[in-house]
Formats: sequence, structure tokens, C-alpha cells
Amino acid sequence: MKRITLLGAILGSIVILAAACGGPSSGNANGTHQTTQTAYSPHIDPADFTTKIDNKYFPLKPGTTFVYRGKTEDATEGDVVAVTSDTRNIMGVECVVVKDTVTEDGEMTEKTYDWYAQDNKGNVWYFGEDSKEYENGKVKSTGGSWETGKDGAKPGIIMPANPNVGESYRQEYYKGEAEDMARVLSLDESAMVPHGSFEHLLMTREWTPLEPNIAEHKYYAAGVGNVLEASVKGPQERLELVDVNTR
Repeated sequence: MKRITLLGAILGSIVILAAACGGPSSGNANGTHQTTQTAYSPHIDPADFTTKIDNKYFPLKPGTTFVYRGKTEDATEGDVVAVTSDTRNIMGVECVVVKDTVTEDGEMTEKTYDWYAQDNKGNVWYFGEDSKEYENGKVKSTGGSWETGKDGAKPGIIMPANPNVGESYRQEYYKGEAEDMARVLSLDESAMVPHGSFEHLLMTREWTPLEPNIAEHKYYAAGVGNVLEASVKGPQERLELVDVNTR
């Protein structure tokens, strides 16, 4: 459920994960991040991955649908995220397919198929997306689409197994198209959204160097997943979890 237009950057900062699929890189307390000289090249062994995604902050059980509602500066936004039973093989890794449909004032503006897999340490990896933006019912753009292994694109960690405050990680990498980053800010936040009141939330700051004037905070509840997104830099947007349906 990545929407690059919501994400932003902290100027002049780039964090690069270690070459192994191990832990996220760390940043300092004022929100800037250290730059390393190591090229981003995660090691991916298909034998290390599963389609059973049970990370407590990012569970993806087939048949689950997350319904979000919110406001942008110009419209009422809806977002329906459906975990399908479909899979996609990417570089030998079987990935869960998640369908993400975004509407503005009831009109579909974006439909994306995201591909995720979990490694044997519990990290959830993001292997790419097939994204289409719509205008008046017709495809306007496929910008932001990418797939691991094609044209230099590489996967990233969408959610660490054991997030620690201060850790930063690359969520995706397709140079010039998909370069989202995240940093863990807190493990003890609270929020009230239409779906309920939540305590002890994981809060992250997410951004991309491709859009340096935009950033947002995301809040994740254990056993549920993402419950709230709120912009902290750039256009004011807020998206709240309204319902979770299972079949």
C-alpha cells in the first residue's frame, strides 16, 4: 500500500541498508541520517522466504481487507487494501499479491498490485508493484511501477521483524522511480481512529529523496497493521483505518 506522493525526504540524507538482508541502518537523534559508501545490494536467497506473512506490525493474511478513509487538501480519500490469495514469483521468491485501490471523492484514481514476502527472520520485504493512476476512468500513468530484478530494481524491507527506535531502512529501490525510506521514531504511541483506540503503536517517519518537501508519519498496531497515516511535511493529508474485514 505504497503511495509515493504521500512520502517525503529529509534533505541531504540517504540511508543505505547493509548488503545482507540483516538489520536497518541507524540515524541520529535530530532526524538526519548517516551516508555510507556501501552500494545497496541486499542478498536474496529464495529459500529464506515464505508467503506466510505474520510480522506483528504488518500481517498479511489472505482474505483480509483493510478499509481507510481520510482527507487531502482537495478531496475525500478512500483506500481499500485487499490481501489476495494470489502469488507472484519474483527472482525465485514467491510473493503475496496485495491489491490497493485509491479513490478521491468516490472516483478511482489509483490501482496497485504490491508484492510482499517474509524472510526467516521475520522481516517483510517489498519486491515491487504494478501501479496505474487513473483519470476519468482511463489509465493516465504507470509511473512508480517496478519489479525486483528488472532494470536494476532491488527489494527493500517494508517492516523489520523487531523495529528499534532510531533505526532507518530502505523500503524499495528503483533509481529515480521508487526510493522510499523509513525511520522508527517510537514504539509507544497512541491513536484513535474509526476502527478503534490503539496503544503502544509503532510510529515511523517515511519519505523519499525524490520528493524532498513531503514526509509522513505512519502508525502500526500489533496484530492489525497500519492504522493511521498523517503528513508532517508538505500537503496536509490524513488517512485512518475504518474497518478490517476477513473472509
